Amino acid sequence: MGNSTSNGDENIDHRLQLRNLKLDDYVDIKNIMDRVYPQMGGGWPQSKYKTMLKTFPEGQICIDDNGVVIAAAFSVIVDYDQFGDEHTYDEITGNAYLTTHDPNGDVLYGVDVFVDPEYRDMRLGRRLYEARKELCRSLNLRAIIAGGRIPHYKQHGKNLSPQEYIEAVKRKEIYDPILTFQLSNDFEVKRVLTDYLPEDEDSKGFATLLEWFNIYYNPRRRKLFGAKKNTARIGCVQWQMRELHSVEDLLQQVEYFIDALSDYRCDVALFPEFFHAPLMGLQHHQNSVEAVRFLAEFTDQIREEMSKLAVSYNINVIAGSMPLIEDDELYNVAYMCKRDGTYEAQYKLHPTPHEKKDWIMQGGNDLHLFDTDFGRVGVLICYDVEFPELARLLADQDMQILLVPFWTDTKNGYLRVRRCAQARAIENECYVAIAGSIGNLPKVDSVDIQYGHTAVFSPSDFAFPHDAIMAETTPNTEMTLIVDVDLKKLQILQNEGSVRNFLDRRRDLYRIDWLGD
Repeated sequence: MGNSTSNGDENIDHRLQLRNLKLDDYVDIKNIMDRVYPQMGGGWPQSKYKTMLKTFPEGQICIDDNGVVIAAAFSVIVDYDQFGDEHTYDEITGNAYLTTHDPNGDVLYGVDVFVDPEYRDMRLGRRLYEARKELCRSLNLRAIIAGGRIPHYKQHGKNLSPQEYIEAVKRKEIYDPILTFQLSNDFEVKRVLTDYLPEDEDSKGFATLLEWFNIYYNPRRRKLFGAKKNTARIGCVQWQMRELHSVEDLLQQVEYFIDALSDYRCDVALFPEFFHAPLMGLQHHQNSVEAVRFLAEFTDQIREEMSKLAVSYNINVIAGSMPLIEDDELYNVAYMCKRDGTYEAQYKLHPTPHEKKDWIMQGGNDLHLFDTDFGRVGVLICYDVEFPELARLLADQDMQILLVPFWTDTKNGYLRVRRCAQARAIENECYVAIAGSIGNLPKVDSVDIQYGHTAVFSPSDFAFPHDAIMAETTPNTEMTLIVDVDLKKLQILQNEGSVRNFLDRRRDLYRIDWLGD
């Protein structure tokens, strides 16, 4: 298209073209950004620019004039439910590296729009916004969402709150070069974001959360609250055993880890088996049976408090495992404390010889699969993972993730749990997370030493890590482990894997039956 303007020189013949950006446009992009954002560091490094084009080339568009880029718009597709309305620029854009890009997401998120200052009287921003809308429609995305700067707020911040400033701009009592433009392009302000871009001094760190809804959006599937997710974020706690003076000391440490994992938007926090064992040191006991039954007195209180934390921090919590006395019999129980306020229990089915001999512990009689808001989940406590029939029974109910809280005192004991957990992941085509404790408790009977090495395992095929280990911690160091798992890959693996354990099983020759009640 051609256009003539008096911009700087009435004799300039403008030839404008809307197109996708290319790698060799970087010099032009950096030149514009250096002039538009001198107070915010100027242009992106070339490595970031290359990554954006490689990740989502269709979303990076520009207008050039006679081959020179004079305006550009960058965007990313995100699964907006993973971020919600309270986010920062760096969180939702991956610090503009677009690590958050999800081709199956539902929202086109605006990363940036800028125009060469010498061309600002040509309404190029409007052209870029219309191009974004067309991209949103063609990709059948629900909406365009962006965080908008309010650069003139600095002039009014002493007298107006951000909300008052926005209302004044809406009433056209105040002109803001960005917000006024966005409102005129059919965007609506959803809310005010705090610390969205802390380095944006002109906006005092505030931003508007803007949305343009695609009225032609045709959802491929109904999206309801509580719908199953395609990905899950697992948080594991490698727990340091330490001397405690009260149950409040324990709960303070528990809340610290739940808070930390919640900040990273984990779907679940996995604590180790008998993580609260230091409470046995609050009293002197004559023998191991007396000590573990004393520990069981705290179970109801700890489960109740951890259930409250699951709700308040919006994260599901596997409360490790704890001893429970029922009808004067002692059991080892793991609780799934859900973020909706409910909880469910999985009893350890196979007490170890130590637990049976020294603690007189019984095994439970039920095996449960938990339907959660992040997938279909099984829980096997430590020794139980060494019995492959249990995981197979859960896999037959479409288990996607197996969570294993464990406690081991020596490395060879740990390796038994680890090797069996890895086998369960491969043979059942699921993810398996194990979490254990570390350190020593010299004054606590039967819990004097720990060996721990927390990890998350995957099936073994090309779509997964070459060693089938998603991630693992440093052994015997208190820390957390956070891992994203792709649940869609499991379904693809079952049908298209290089080997297909689920489909190829000879059900005509053998099966596993549950004989319990």
